[in-house]
Amino acid sequence: RRETTLDQEMIRQALQLSSRSIQPLAHRRVAVAVAAFFRNATPTRIQSEPLSTTHCFTSPIPIHSRRQFSSNPTATDSDKTQNDSSLIDHYESLVKSGEVTNDPHQVRALRELDRLRSECLPYLTEVSSDTTISTASSTPSSNGDEEWTITSLFSSTPSWANPSTTSLTKTIKKALSSNPPKGVYLHGGVGCGKTYCMNLFYDALPSDASKQKVHFHKFMLNVHKQMHKAKMINKLQGDAILENVLQTILEEGKVICFDEFQVTDIADALILKRLFTGLLEDGAVIVSTSNRPPRDLYKGGLQRDLFLPFIDLLEETSVVVSMWESDMDYRLVGVSSESHNRGPHRVYFVDGKDDDGRGKSSKEEFEELFNTLTKGSLINSVILDVQGRQVFVPKASEEYGIARFSFYDLCGKAKGAADYLAIGERFHTVFIEDVPKLRYHEVNLVRRWITLIDALYECHVKMVVHAATTPVEMFTVDLENEHCDEVFAFDRTRSRMEEMRSEAYLKKKWVGSQPR
Repeated sequence: RRETTLDQEMIRQALQLSSRSIQPLAHRRVAVAVAAFFRNATPTRIQSEPLSTTHCFTSPIPIHSRRQFSSNPTATDSDKTQNDSSLIDHYESLVKSGEVTNDPHQVRALRELDRLRSECLPYLTEVSSDTTISTASSTPSSNGDEEWTITSLFSSTPSWANPSTTSLTKTIKKALSSNPPKGVYLHGGVGCGKTYCMNLFYDALPSDASKQKVHFHKFMLNVHKQMHKAKMINKLQGDAILENVLQTILEEGKVICFDEFQVTDIADALILKRLFTGLLEDGAVIVSTSNRPPRDLYKGGLQRDLFLPFIDLLEETSVVVSMWESDMDYRLVGVSSESHNRGPHRVYFVDGKDDDGRGKSSKEEFEELFNTLTKGSLINSVILDVQGRQVFVPKASEEYGIARFSFYDLCGKAKGAADYLAIGERFHTVFIEDVPKLRYHEVNLVRRWITLIDALYECHVKMVVHAATTPVEMFTVDLENEHCDEVFAFDRTRSRMEEMRSEAYLKKKWVGSQPR
């Protein structure tokens, strides 16, 4: 029959049966299977089916989701072609063409992402009507007691909830037999290619797949916004608020790719466990990139003990891949070599020169690169505490570890090696504009610039400069002063400036405050 009225106690027993032996994320999936079983059963079968199968599971059951992925089953020719080749094959073709440099750490990450892609594709080709779920509702009976009506839980029953089996035990086991794919969590130093690998995975999924890619900070801001809207505008309460938020998120895509996963806010930390549990229950597969391993997330944060269950959940539902052993930094390499005519000059801009032939001024190129690397993130001022003194950073994207100064911000005021090292240990990329041509009588400026370059070089900081002239011509003296100490010291500075805009240097891993 399409509709069966069940005693409330029978449903309660069925749910208790599932909860004794499986993890919480599988509860809904089992409940759906049990409901489908009873919905299609005759009264005689219901009465004769025993529910005393408490110990039918002898080992823990892995986490499952209650929904599968859905997508338009019609794929384009380009999608089919792309889906036929693996990520590794695509990566190797890019290496052969010279577009990327072969990196074993990226290959290891791509192998795991390729596994996930292969496991996702069957879900992405499921017809969405096979997994449409409605809720159970309770209605008062003639004798005043509540009875539960399970009405049209599925527009068509999924294979894992097929009620044709004669045993409720077999029905539940079948509901748990289809493992959804584990997500992937990539972590490593800045510029090692985490986001690049994730982008390859994302682009390799069909164009009409249920997928989304979002920066984690932006995602959490939107979550809080949606929760406020659900509570204040839609007048929802309790669990209904989170359910509304989950529905909104998953409408954007079931495969969720998070870039720059980090937790610094207690409001985020306290909600993540429930949020991710709900996403996984509803069939989401999560891919994340981060500068921290899962166990270091929210390290030192307030009430971190309440955050630890989320870490357990993240490690249980994701394959964690470390890329920390990579010594390469690819963030500026592609930019510096995208034109063989310019090469490394991409990170050093000379005032008034049109280096790329596109008609843009060097200042416009400088601004464009800053905007590209900061990706529209919040730019504000930052104050660093250095041995009791304050170092003012006029512009910074703390989200991406990028700072921006003028030459006189850095060298026009009394600063020493400790100040410059603090900057190099806090920011992996430093933009410096309005660098003038220096004269010998400006010896204090010269000395500070020398010290600055030494500090940034020591930390392997990527330096992007907009200057009045090239490093060779930046500091000139007359014959009378050509043997002074600053001239010899600046020879080393000039050499380091040239190296710092080379492709080899740009590939170096930022070491920051790590032992060098």
